Amino acid sequence: MRCFVALLTLFALPSLLLAATPFTVDDMLRVSNATIADVSADGRWVALAAGTLEDRLGIDNHRFGDPTYLPPGRMDLLVIDTQTGASRKVFPERTQVRSAKWSPDGSRLALFVLRGDAFQAAIWDRASGKLTSLTPPGGMSADESSEPVWTNDNARVLIAARPADWREKARARFRAETEGPIVFHSSTEPFLAWIDVRRMAQQRTVFAFEAATGKATEAVPASTTLASYRLAEDGSFVIVNQEIVKKTDYDSLGAGEARVDLRKLDGSPVRTLLPSTKGLTLIWSRDLKTYAYSKEGAVYVASVDDKEPKLVAGKKKEAAKEPAPAESADKPEKKETFTAVRLSPRGDKIVVSNKEGLWLVSVATSAKELIVKMPEDDKLAPRYQVLEFSPSGDAIYLSYASRTQWERGVSRYDVASKKLDSLLRDGRTYQSMHLSRDGSRWVYAAHTNNHPAEVFTADASFRGERKLTDLNPQLAEKALAKTGLVSYLDADGKKQYAVLYYPTNYEAGKKYPTVFNIYEQFFDDTYNGTINILTANGYAVVQPSVEFETGFPGEAWAKGVTAAANKIVEMGVADPEKLGVQGTSYGGYATNLLITQTNRFKAAINISGKVNMISFYTDSPRLGVRNIHAPEKSQDRLGATLWQQPQKYIQQSAIMYADRIKTPLLLMTGEQDHNVPPRQAMEMYYALRRLGKDVAWVSYINGGHGMPTTTVDEVRDYHRRILDWYEQHLKKDKKPADAESGTGQQ
Repeated sequence: MRCFVALLTLFALPSLLLAATPFTVDDMLRVSNATIADVSADGRWVALAAGTLEDRLGIDNHRFGDPTYLPPGRMDLLVIDTQTGASRKVFPERTQVRSAKWSPDGSRLALFVLRGDAFQAAIWDRASGKLTSLTPPGGMSADESSEPVWTNDNARVLIAARPADWREKARARFRAETEGPIVFHSSTEPFLAWIDVRRMAQQRTVFAFEAATGKATEAVPASTTLASYRLAEDGSFVIVNQEIVKKTDYDSLGAGEARVDLRKLDGSPVRTLLPSTKGLTLIWSRDLKTYAYSKEGAVYVASVDDKEPKLVAGKKKEAAKEPAPAESADKPEKKETFTAVRLSPRGDKIVVSNKEGLWLVSVATSAKELIVKMPEDDKLAPRYQVLEFSPSGDAIYLSYASRTQWERGVSRYDVASKKLDSLLRDGRTYQSMHLSRDGSRWVYAAHTNNHPAEVFTADASFRGERKLTDLNPQLAEKALAKTGLVSYLDADGKKQYAVLYYPTNYEAGKKYPTVFNIYEQFFDDTYNGTINILTANGYAVVQPSVEFETGFPGEAWAKGVTAAANKIVEMGVADPEKLGVQGTSYGGYATNLLITQTNRFKAAINISGKVNMISFYTDSPRLGVRNIHAPEKSQDRLGATLWQQPQKYIQQSAIMYADRIKTPLLLMTGEQDHNVPPRQAMEMYYALRRLGKDVAWVSYINGGHGMPTTTVDEVRDYHRRILDWYEQHLKKDKKPADAESGTGQQ
């Protein structure tokens, strides 16, 4: 419905569009985006960080992986009264701030603020506006990567700190790895060097600072493996995760294996709750006195006083005595595979999920009831996700998302009546949903129709909504693209969706050069600066969805993107002779693979995308095991090691089929990209040159992954080259708008 209304407005009121001015790179640099840092316990006060792309320029990509490096990120830290909408700045000028957290009474904010080349912990008083520094003892420095944690009485705040010599040692280690002059690595070392560098950031001590005096008392002693810590609601103990990984783990990404300890603040002996988190998905109740985890399809719950966890859903996996018959993999067996989702505030109930939907389980009796039916194999059924329990645990809030139209919202399940009611449902897309601790108020971000999100508040039932921000009033004068949700069948006959961004000068019945911006799944018409640059210059832009089968990622784009192109051509929007395709990162990889399989596109752009799965496989050492894990177990979806399935690595490498490429290709890289190294593009560039193909390569020497973010000039150059490439191959007889000066083609 929203799509229809948007298009009706678009066609009925062309004069409004003509009055608007084209969207330019300069506009994109100044679009403000907000992050909800925290909401006070009573929902009265919101801490909000707002910044622009321009505020984040100047990144030194040469220092990627340096644990001491602090990339730029200025912002306005705003405090907003949800009752009146009144807003004030915490600092008069845009400042780099991290992890602002309200005291329980909402009178103060604990935060980290950049001072010189390091972050300093501080407390900001809402009434006086005074900022008081918190200085760790012994020359130690605040750990800005952690979050301040307040005690319930508002009297103390826990802050992690690093040793006085940590910065010097970590920086020296980084320099040794990058500057040498001699670097030596050996398989006898337990960790890959760059993982070892990152692990240096775990050298931390946690202090409890008196809010009134700034006096610091040690709460968690110094540790070289402190992964995380959480303070119990009653302030009596801290849950500490100590990393216990002994060597590089090639089977997992992110948080490593940890030991979970309970440390009382009265000095009692430390007690281990879980000797290892390996293979577990661990969640906690709000009071931190109950935890739950999933293991091999079963869900277990325990209080911090229990000796053994209790099985509440699924079946404990027994050691297999002999191979199970094929019939054991039927649907009834799979229904008994559960995942822990959310514990109630006091840990007496837990939401778990399986292929049927979401279940509410009583921890005491293990009795469970299906609260939301959500069949896993029904890809078009609405999707629900648990947002929060009410503080009393008598209600569960869930996000709602249609998979067939732009309809989003929030529902509430009443535990007593076993009824699911819709509280909010409309065409907006919601994100960052915060329910105040007392359960009285929501604060959330929402956007619609290719516009940046704004922040709103409403009561617990989403009544009396108030808009709290107007971050981008300048966009009212800009012609941002109108959007539509388009359905189509891929080559396998499966229904897919694409998001269509119309040219800002769109006229029904006229065919336009069309760019397909590809990655994986697309459904929401989120704001995208580069897309709006393209639509301002007379292009339609389509973001199509694809469906993957492990082992054959290249087929997904061939089956899905070409089918989406058929649909947009059939609609009369796209000129079939003027189709382009582009993607960034995994989308760049997709773009290069796609043009080895079809000649349908007249221009292609691969931005920071790999082309050779074999050379990529063990590359990018600063990412640790990421580029090994991706093809074996995650995004690249090859499903095996190089030595188990070498043919898959060959089949899914565009470089192996470069001779088939007829589409003119622009390669865009950052020389300091340690995600997809620029030598990937270099391989394709020299291969296509050798084959006499139409290819160009632009390398931003100081750039990283994706669009360069070092200088304004580089951002402008990046968009100019994209426009020029499509101008040359999709328009030819027309001159592109000047993205740098702000003039747009209408």
